[in-house]
Amino acid sequence: MRTRTLGRTGLSVSVLGLGCGAVGGLMVRGSAADRERVVARALEEGVTYFDTAPQYGDGQSETNLGVVLAALRPSIVLGTKVRLKVEDKADIAGAVAAAMDASLKRLGRDHVDLYQLHNAITAEGAGPDLTPRQVLEEVAPAFEALRRQGKTRFIGITAVGDTDALHQVALSGAFDTAQVSHNLLNPSAGGPMPAALPGQDYRDLLGAMARAGMGAIGIRALAGGALSGSAERHPIASPPPEPIGSAPDYEADLANAARFRVLVQEGHAVTLAEAAMRFAAGNPAIATTLIGIATIGEFDAAAAAVAKGDLPAAALAQVRKIWAG
Repeated sequence: MRTRTLGRTGLSVSVLGLGCGAVGGLMVRGSAADRERVVARALEEGVTYFDTAPQYGDGQSETNLGVVLAALRPSIVLGTKVRLKVEDKADIAGAVAAAMDASLKRLGRDHVDLYQLHNAITAEGAGPDLTPRQVLEEVAPAFEALRRQGKTRFIGITAVGDTDALHQVALSGAFDTAQVSHNLLNPSAGGPMPAALPGQDYRDLLGAMARAGMGAIGIRALAGGALSGSAERHPIASPPPEPIGSAPDYEADLANAARFRVLVQEGHAVTLAEAAMRFAAGNPAIATTLIGIATIGEFDAAAAAVAKGDLPAAALAQVRKIWAG
């Protein structure tokens, strides 16, 4: 599998990363045998980046992944996160430190490679959201303390929230990486926002990150399943998730995703999911693109799609026509 460098971290990561979240559901609700089988298959295919978080199954993903990693003992790059609650704002440093210790205990490790903020970053910082000032003046120093203690090698954010706030934090240089939503339904993190698509204009956030030396981790390649080509969901998958950056609701994402079926009809891809994965992983500004899965078959399909390489020029021309609407 192809690899890319994750920004200034210098880490070499596979272009396809294994997301262990609740949307696909495998690491949260799958059987122990299936979890180990999929991780083993991912390692065979050359996957080196694994992503989890305490919020995935209320710690279940970290616990289950820790069991599999203890059994297989692979050499990987591992990332987890912290999502602060409203009450944690009174002592962000203390909450971050406690969350890290809890994550390490569940994972059965003494450190992770990447520790990321999971909260949205907004101008007002309402509810559990954090303002850029809180992120830069309180979260970043708390993360740096963990780095000095050897509990994480690198630190990052999840690029969810207000566009201006995300650019401010990215350009600050305080963080090494960011998880960025980038897919056929909203490619604005990597270029202009298509006029015919609804959604948030990220105003080339990937370009801002590159200028700051940040590494990019792609998320929502299949828009939570809307770009899978089917409205059906596997029994262990989550209900349709709230869109990130695209349409106001999942049903609208499904309707917009249907417009890209022409890529299959014209022979550019075997399935819509393949086309979506090749588009997302084809952006060289994104080091690794996460795929969340329910079955080993879904992983195999994603790995096969990425192995085919980038979408051809004719397919990308068709994508631009669809975006133009």
